[in-house]
Amino acid sequence: MTRPDLSEDEAIARYRAELRVVGRNQRLAGFALVILGALAVWTASYTGAAAAAIQWAGYAALAFGWALMLAAIFLRTRYHRRRMREEG
Repeated sequence: MTRPDLSEDEAIARYRAELRVVGRNQRLAGFALVILGALAVWTASYTGAAAAAIQWAGYAALAFGWALMLAAIFLRTRYHRRRMREEG
C-alpha cells in the first residue's frame, strides 16, 4: 500500500471516507447487538418465567456487540498504520 497524499483538503476527505468503510460491517453489527442486548436486559423483568434466560442472552449480546466494535476499531487502526507506513 502506498501512503495517502494528504496535501489537499479533498485528499484528506477522500482518505477519511476510505477509513470509514474499513470495519463498517463489524461496527454496525456490534452496534445493533449492543442495542438489542440492552433492550433484552431492560425488558427481561417483564417476561415472567423466561426472565433469567432473556437477561443472560441480553448480556451475551452486549458482550459480543462490544467485542465486534472493538474488533472494528482494531481493524481500522491497523489499516491506517499500514497506509501511513512509508513503503518503496
